[in-house]
Amino acid sequence: MFSVQTFLDAFLPLAWAARQTLLVSVLGIALGLVIGVAVCAMRLSGSGVLRWIGALWVSFLRGVPLLVQLLLMFYLLPVIGIDVPPLVAAVVTVGICASAYISEIWRGAIAALPRGQAEAAQAIGMAPVAIWRRIILPQAVVMSLPALVNELILMVKASSLVSVVGIMELTRASQAQAATTFRPLEVYLAAACIYLAINLCLAAAGRWLEVRSAV
Repeated sequence: MFSVQTFLDAFLPLAWAARQTLLVSVLGIALGLVIGVAVCAMRLSGSGVLRWIGALWVSFLRGVPLLVQLLLMFYLLPVIGIDVPPLVAAVVTVGICASAYISEIWRGAIAALPRGQAEAAQAIGMAPVAIWRRIILPQAVVMSLPALVNELILMVKASSLVSVVGIMELTRASQAQAATTFRPLEVYLAAACIYLAINLCLAAAGRWLEVRSAV
């Protein structure tokens, strides 16, 4: 029989653990945005070497599962003498993985912009960095908002994989609670509800940003 009380009792401890899920996801996507700009610039560079490095970065990170990337990062850093907490390793891995997808999102948005804008900015003497910062990136961010929000939602769901490096996020907490209560159905259903609530809030925030940026 389904236990409603167990289902309700699971929410508080799982909601507490969901803070780690949000922390890893938000910090990871923020890092991914920063790295993604650099990778996107490399992919659009006039240098063949930079384009090749950017393409290799994207191909490797999109071709290797996030779980394998997490394990590689977790075990590689101590080998090269870098000792960091599991949370830092998880955020860095999620950010690096997200950068591959974000760079392609922005590359597509930039490709959709009229080329005449950058050419006009060059004609009036604007520096390349200023053109990117004041003309290209602001428009690309607005155009790519739906895809970026979707990527954040995907990262929230993918963050469940960081439990393999010992982080007590939502999925790992639900596994621990299911093992102690012997009521996995109720606990995992509560976890699913929390994931759903987080992602619905993110989707609503994304729609609000789209409306605001369109004004």
